[in-house]
Amino acid sequence: MTGSEPATIKLLIWDLDNTLWQGTLLEGDGVELRPGIPEILSTLDRRGILHSIASRNDHDLALEKLAGFGLADYFLYPQINWSSKAGNIQTIIKSINIGADSVAFIDDDPFEREEVRQALPELMILDAASAAGLTARAEFTPAFITDDSARRRQMYRAEGMRQQAELEFVGAQEGFLASLAMRFTIAPAREGDLQRAEELVNRTNQLNTTGYSYSYDELNAYRSSPDHLLLIASLDDKFGSYGRVGLALVEKMTGVWTIKLLLMSCRVMSRGVGTIFLNHIIDEADRAGVRLRAEFRSNGRNRMMLVTYKFGGFKEAARSGEVIVFEHDGRQLQRPPDYVDLRIESDARGEVMP
Repeated sequence: MTGSEPATIKLLIWDLDNTLWQGTLLEGDGVELRPGIPEILSTLDRRGILHSIASRNDHDLALEKLAGFGLADYFLYPQINWSSKAGNIQTIIKSINIGADSVAFIDDDPFEREEVRQALPELMILDAASAAGLTARAEFTPAFITDDSARRRQMYRAEGMRQQAELEFVGAQEGFLASLAMRFTIAPAREGDLQRAEELVNRTNQLNTTGYSYSYDELNAYRSSPDHLLLIASLDDKFGSYGRVGLALVEKMTGVWTIKLLLMSCRVMSRGVGTIFLNHIIDEADRAGVRLRAEFRSNGRNRMMLVTYKFGGFKEAARSGEVIVFEHDGRQLQRPPDYVDLRIESDARGEVMP
């Protein structure tokens, strides 16, 4: 880890023997949890930090022991087998779809720690002896704890159920999407949404049209400004909530509105709601009788948002340095698909438009 500020850890991967618990399970030891482990797991979980396991152990016996301790539900995609820990950690990272530089691994064995360090130098590597101090470390203390971050583990579990349902579904993709019973809500951002809004701005790269950075105070000023529209979007389906997954900032000038920022969480990339969000803004500009422009700035990873603008009927109108300015003609208006229940809240009190 490099840089003047500590990286924020989003996933902590645990070894088991002499790390999560004291003793060696397969040697018949009467293993006991290390002091404070339940409290550590619970505290980090409430902060939105995910947990998993990479352990050389008997899979079924280890899960049975974790269940006996009442801890099994904390761990996503546990890799408990006799394979390389570095390989197992890579499997976990891929399954959760998270950057390796936001992952920590904790193990009592210096040989195992060094193997992982050599294979995955981006990871934070921790000695099991440091477990008691984890909750006090800056890397495990996010600036904000939002409702969405506190429910992150449950949202990942729901996503696992969706993925399994999709694998088992027979038919066209549209049929699967219809089976999800999705409800997409767009609303003016409230003060209580701003921490999540800042988190989205700082975490989302692929589905972000400009990559502009905004602080909590800046977002709050835009929320209150009569010359701006700050919208936040959330998604739910039959498996549960995805949380607040989209954000848009629109500058409202006389005769023309400009989308300064449009972003969506990568977790909803395949649900088509980004296009629904954009079309809502197009429709609002049309109702207001103004031209709609949109800024796009490449960050090397957000080409999909460029494609979204072009397929949405936006045409290039100007360029200024790295920024492309698009304009919409107001004619290509698309209605949301029938399988999405679109709800538009008309104001910050949450009243729903008829």
